[in-house]
Amino acid sequence: MAETLLLDYALAKKGLSRIKALAHPLRLSIIAFIDKNGEINVNKIYRSLRLEQSITSQHLKILRTAELVKYRRDGKRIFYSIHYANIKQLMNIVRKFD
Repeated sequence: MAETLLLDYALAKKGLSRIKALAHPLRLSIIAFIDKNGEINVNKIYRSLRLEQSITSQHLKILRTAELVKYRRDGKRIFYSIHYANIKQLMNIVRKFD
């Protein structure tokens, strides 16, 4: 007998958008760098990864929109950190399809 899977469409759609956000080597590098360093300033991200500031900002915006990173502003400085709760939720969604 075939096993069925009840699909929460809204949850699957959110998971898909997050997977798309991660499906770029540069964004994976940025996520790994933030994970390694904890909360970190955007300037440190692009300088350490030797990226252009505008490119880094574009990729961070995608990660922020997908709610995979959190940010806070301190004056003119912006700090990023991993949104671990959403990463964990994404991993749980992926495991449902395993």
